Amino acid sequence: MVRKLLNFLSKSRKNINIKVDSSVRIYPNVVLDADHGGSITVGAKSELLHGVILMTYGGNIKIGENCSINPYTVLYGHGNLTIGNNVLIAGHVLIIPANHKFDDLSVPINQQGETRKGIVIEDNVWIGSGCRILDGVVIRSGAIIAAGAVVNRDVASDTIVGGVPARIIKTRK
Repeated sequence: MVRKLLNFLSKSRKNINIKVDSSVRIYPNVVLDADHGGSITVGAKSELLHGVILMTYGGNIKIGENCSINPYTVLYGHGNLTIGNNVLIAGHVLIIPANHKFDDLSVPINQQGETRKGIVIEDNVWIGSGCRILDGVVIRSGAIIAAGAVVNRDVASDTIVGGVPARIIKTRK
């Protein structure tokens, strides 16, 4: 499956900015879309399970080595998304490094543009099922994000957070 995808990508002009290590396992119905600029890089021994969507929207998505992106997770690249090594991302997660501007009441929200601060997820992080990670967040090494959490601020190393919005539950130390 991986070889078929890599052969397709190497022939596609639109997806020239997609680099997937040959050891990556890619399951059916995965979408890798860099058609609107930006790039996608997936490191060695990572896996993209059924229905995963990676769309750059002009930014860059970089996934490190030995990562697992589980079914029906959506990763956007707008303001750049960097994921370290040994990261587990459960199913149905949404990570979006952009946000709509909405300060001017005289202009429709869809015409006010976006902020694009980016998102960084460091090494050895576990993100539980159904989480939402919002623009501008840094999740430090060893952190755990409980299922269903909405993360709208930075998460310290070796910290477990959960809830809406996510709050500290405890530390792993």
